[in-house]
Amino acid sequence: MHRLISILLFMLPLFVAAQSNSTVTVSGIVRDIKKGALPYTNIVLKIPIDSSFVVGTVTNDEGRFTLANVKNGNYIIEISMLGFKTIKQPFSIGTLSAFLDLGHFELQEDSKMLNEITVVGTTAKDGVSDKMDKKTFTLANNATQTGGSVLQAMQNLPGVTIQDGKVQLRGNDKVAVLIDGKQNAVTGFGSQSGLDNIPSSAIERIEIINNPSAKFDANGNSGIINIIYKKNRQEGLNGKIGLTSGLGALWIRKENLPTIRPQYQATPKLNPSLSLNYRKNKVNTFLQADWLYTQTLNRNDFAQRIYDDGTVINQQVKRNRTTTFSTVKTGMDWNPDDQNTFTVSAYLNREKILDRGDIPYFNKDFTERSRLWQFLEDEVKYTATGAALFQHKFKQPGHLLNVSFNYTFHREDEKYFFTNIMPTFTGEDSFKLLSDEHVADLNLDYVKPLKHGRLEGGVKFRRRTIPTNMQFFPGLNSPLDVNAGGWADYKETIPAVYGNYVFENNSFELEAGLRLEYVKVNYDVNPNHNTYKSDGYDYTRPFPNLRLAYKLNERNKVSVFYNERVDRPNEVDIRIFPKYDEPEVIKVGNPTLRPQFTRNIETGYRLTWSKGSVYSAVYHKMINATITRIATVVPGSTLIYNIFQNAGKSRNTGAEVTYNQELAPWISFNASAALYKNTIDEFTVSNKYPVPTVYTMGKESITSWNSKLNGIFKLPKKTELQVSAIYLAPDIIPQGKIGSRFSVDMGAKKQIQNGRGELFLNGTDLFNTLNPTREIAGNGFKLISTDYFETQVFRIGYSYKF
Repeated sequence: MHRLISILLFMLPLFVAAQSNSTVTVSGIVRDIKKGALPYTNIVLKIPIDSSFVVGTVTNDEGRFTLANVKNGNYIIEISMLGFKTIKQPFSIGTLSAFLDLGHFELQEDSKMLNEITVVGTTAKDGVSDKMDKKTFTLANNATQTGGSVLQAMQNLPGVTIQDGKVQLRGNDKVAVLIDGKQNAVTGFGSQSGLDNIPSSAIERIEIINNPSAKFDANGNSGIINIIYKKNRQEGLNGKIGLTSGLGALWIRKENLPTIRPQYQATPKLNPSLSLNYRKNKVNTFLQADWLYTQTLNRNDFAQRIYDDGTVINQQVKRNRTTTFSTVKTGMDWNPDDQNTFTVSAYLNREKILDRGDIPYFNKDFTERSRLWQFLEDEVKYTATGAALFQHKFKQPGHLLNVSFNYTFHREDEKYFFTNIMPTFTGEDSFKLLSDEHVADLNLDYVKPLKHGRLEGGVKFRRRTIPTNMQFFPGLNSPLDVNAGGWADYKETIPAVYGNYVFENNSFELEAGLRLEYVKVNYDVNPNHNTYKSDGYDYTRPFPNLRLAYKLNERNKVSVFYNERVDRPNEVDIRIFPKYDEPEVIKVGNPTLRPQFTRNIETGYRLTWSKGSVYSAVYHKMINATITRIATVVPGSTLIYNIFQNAGKSRNTGAEVTYNQELAPWISFNASAALYKNTIDEFTVSNKYPVPTVYTMGKESITSWNSKLNGIFKLPKKTELQVSAIYLAPDIIPQGKIGSRFSVDMGAKKQIQNGRGELFLNGTDLFNTLNPTREIAGNGFKLISTDYFETQVFRIGYSYKF
């Protein structure tokens, strides 16, 4: 295996990140010595080397000029008017701001040249932005994951790993996932529940922000992933239709334990999609619709539990899943004039999940089955989001005021039906969970361009409520804890204010910001609950961010980052209800859970050249009140209770490097690697459910790493081939470790119909090697498991742009 990995590391070219040619709008005002406006003044940009013309304009009645879509680089601005002395000044356009205000120019009849104006610039590059604050990837370039979900597409992105269905940045799953820059109930307000069902066909690009500025919410210590939906603004009617089909689980990776129902095989995937845009005069309307149908072998986990008293239990958790996911995103932009824009949009989603599961339990030598637990989960989720945005553009380009209101309603209607087959009886049990989520956000954001940067500021107010009700319906000799049900109401209020300042000159960059948040959470629970009582918390805390950068020259830049972040418990993490999808390893929330706070320090270095670049970073995170699940057993029982706790202090120290290069016009590659050390200090906690159980864990530490290889070959006849490889080294997880994982994906696409149509074919985990092994040690037990769930999927698809 190590030889195979070495060969792949040496030979496989890598995925190329998104192409983005950034441009800037330059503005200013021309006056005479008496401060009067000078309309119709000639403004020309020229190249310094040969004085060749680039772009020109004239000032308006107020003496103001605007030059749009100017590329990064060095220029001479020439300002002339009959009867006045011509001004010629060199300047350069940087990368930190999309708008630059060069300020006021005064024309005089016999004056000397004005002082030189200098605004620094470098050429924009792919992937990591020039200011090293984010990485941007266009999913159209990811042929190996075309037709899959957003979660599947992310696993090939540098710096991203997928573990237990969650996205991790730098080995940590505390990631804030945004849709079009806003939190959304589909991905969860702090969780990632819906990522595996969002079709990648609906997404334009993904942004990864490891060090967010103060204008973003402070939640998410690992950073932010921003998912941008497709939206076209071309004149007239245009759009795109697509159809993807696929099959997964073509082979049985591991045979079932005896006496259970078959695993899903040859699981179908179907994803038709439609994108429409109509722009006429001052109105732009858009529609994005997707329907996704999939069957998956969602889980196929074989485990052995070994207890200190000698008891050994062998089990399998097999879950066949059928999902239908329907999404419509629509809206309208109205521009009554050049200064004002009104946008209204709606996001509607319905997700239907049917899980059919079998969990057999056997003794050590598999001669006796002690229990067979079969379940049917029938779950429907509804999401409706409405948004209204008003944007005012001041006369100075880039000078903006945005006011927006967003409201989200999300319903989770979940029914579980259990058949509990024991040696002497069979019981029928069930429960019903109904949860409604209401979220209202009001935002005001202000941006003011400066001669050497910009000012940003704003306020935000959020009100979020989640009434939840769990009802248990016990059968014969039921194992359900009916006294742990009832109602619970989650209430969250968050006002926040932020300010951010950006400065840039020839060799130095500064971005400094501060976000002040007040958070109040009340969690009111059924007073008859047998363990938990109503609880909550509140805090007022500043969250600073700082970025300093020094440009050694046009190709070399060094940056230093510092920021503070918070991870607030999700409502699901504090739910008082036990979950019985696995009856002998039971997950329970903890209403006493508190936020974890993180301080992050990072240094980065970027080197660019004509055909490629390299980016490297070293970082150190210090986490207080670390949130993690702790598994314990009650004395005299073999049942494991998995409960969230604040486990004290932890640290995450690491380094990463991303390298991309165009070797030839037909081949490009990108290689990324990360090395990090996770450390959790010694801690003691008490799991209160079902009875108080104290658990102490000594200090744990492990050094882990991962690498990714992606590449694109441009073949004749408008055909592209992409190959991707991922290796994840062993890592620590709560109370244990996870083994190494390795996979190879491949995809090809071909443009047809004069570039309007596209065909693709791809396959994931070609060698069926992605089967994570875990070891967990608790108070008197050890659990060892390997999951042979569905990872190999082959897809074919077609799309057409019109």
